[in-house]
Amino acid sequence: MVHVVYFSSATGNTHRFVEKLNVTADRIPLRRTDEPLHVSEPYVLIVPTYGGGNLKGAVPKQVIAFLNDPENRRHCVGVISSGNTNFGTAYCLAGDIVAAKLGIPHMYKFELLGTSEDVLRVREGLEQFWQRISPTQA
Repeated sequence: MVHVVYFSSATGNTHRFVEKLNVTADRIPLRRTDEPLHVSEPYVLIVPTYGGGNLKGAVPKQVIAFLNDPENRRHCVGVISSGNTNFGTAYCLAGDIVAAKLGIPHMYKFELLGTSEDVLRVREGLEQFWQRISPTQA
């Protein structure tokens, strides 16, 4: 069964995108005072890109803290990122950074809220990916 972990800021753009996927999903807490999320099964991470086009600060601090937990990091099997094409070369950079650090595939990039086509592609891609990894990881 497809499992997604995602981070969404107070604007809720990533949250609205994930809701449209209609998959099992857990949200990384927005505030440090919130109960931390611990994951014990394979998941695909969906992360927005921060930094306004700067190469520094692209991965939200909450995502870094979540992935600093070795158990959370170990179960991440792929990443999908959102961004803004106005960021130029930093477009969806958070996904590139996470994929490189964890040695996992950067599966898809979408802009801001994503389109209905993005939702369809991600949903289908997640289902296909999950079928491929199920015998070995899920």
